[in-house]
Amino acid sequence: MGSSSQPAKASGTYRIGGDLQVDRLGYGAMQLTGPGVWGDPKDPAEAVRVLRRAYELGVTFIDTADSYGPFVSELLIREALHPYADDLVIATKAGLTRSGPGDWRPVGRPEYLRQQCELSLRHLGVESIGLYQLHRIDAKVPLEDQLGELALLQQEGKIRHIGLSEVTVAQIEAAQQITPIVSVQNLYNLADRSAEDVLDHCERHDLAFIPWFPIATGNLAKPGGPLDAIATGHDATPAQLALAWLLRRSPVMLPIPGTSSVGHLEENVAAAQVQLTDEEYDALAKAA
Repeated sequence: MGSSSQPAKASGTYRIGGDLQVDRLGYGAMQLTGPGVWGDPKDPAEAVRVLRRAYELGVTFIDTADSYGPFVSELLIREALHPYADDLVIATKAGLTRSGPGDWRPVGRPEYLRQQCELSLRHLGVESIGLYQLHRIDAKVPLEDQLGELALLQQEGKIRHIGLSEVTVAQIEAAQQITPIVSVQNLYNLADRSAEDVLDHCERHDLAFIPWFPIATGNLAKPGGPLDAIATGHDATPAQLALAWLLRRSPVMLPIPGTSSVGHLEENVAAAQVQLTDEEYDALAKAA
């Protein structure tokens, strides 16, 4: 179990690709940018403090993407944490271009993915990226061309493992025919479990499942609602319960709650120490 000084350790560990061990409760670095995930944060110094504090709290898995900023998130990670501790895994992504705040467009052309990988290596200050994820499959480019380029980068030692984001089970199976896939990042939370079949597939095949937007609680957190009642009993917040539920849901689950404030980060990471009973877990699952 995690100590009170490193609560993330209470989430248990998982080996991405069978060899990259991380503590299961990670940190997602999308919110370290400006409005619309565009440009610099209003308080860059706080962003650096958040990243350093995450590692102090026992977080060893940080998820980012070239498109966050673009590049703002990767550069902040480098400023805050480089040279990186041996047990810190930084995952990044490519495949979504940015043409302004809140605008995301898939581009999976091999030469573009290669360029973005090279830029991420430079921006993060590393020679190899532990987990490199195709941010979206580009419908205009054959999947074998997109993943084939990532496989080439892997052979060159520039990336260690390949992951996917926002995919169906059929797409995961098609991708596995081209190159080994070790992780899937889909929208999933207590209130939106539309990716349940993908999670089940990941659990069966021991693929990391990285739920983005993990804390959405919707109406569940209303006063007198199921989250509210159980939260009172645990002296916890609804957000902490939502994260505790995810950690309990599957051993391959790696939640990556993001925030731009140290106080909120500390609250999120403390969720790793919330132990739900079977009854509480079932009640939350049914309520959603």
